[in-house]
Amino acid sequence: MQYTEKVIDHFKHPRNMGEIEDADGAGEVGNMKCGDLMKIYLKIEVKDGVEYVKDIKFQTLGCAAAVSSSSMMTELAKGKTLKEVKAITKDDINKALGILPKHKYHCSILSANAIKKAIEDYESKKRKK
Repeated sequence: MQYTEKVIDHFKHPRNMGEIEDADGAGEVGNMKCGDLMKIYLKIEVKDGVEYVKDIKFQTLGCAAAVSSSSMMTELAKGKTLKEVKAITKDDINKALGILPKHKYHCSILSANAIKKAIEDYESKKRKK
């Protein structure tokens, strides 16, 4: 198995790792087959009627590819509008990492699903207000 330098860097030096206590949205996904578990926390800021990801954190229990995918996903999302973040795909994450080994590609899918769940949670809470 060959990881790119970006995958190794994001694994050894993960960006935005941690928890947001008063998160506006949170999403959790897991893969029972491989044992990876990811949780994403969002802090949203509204400026001029546009929603932005002011802060994003992750907690991931899994392999190097899972941690790297989570870290890269937060880098792609931080500071972007919610609309832009909704458009982030598994392929965007995978390409930004320099392509994961084929049998680890599911990690980019998990991280893309986790951010979507966190956004769904935020939007659900917003509707209830």
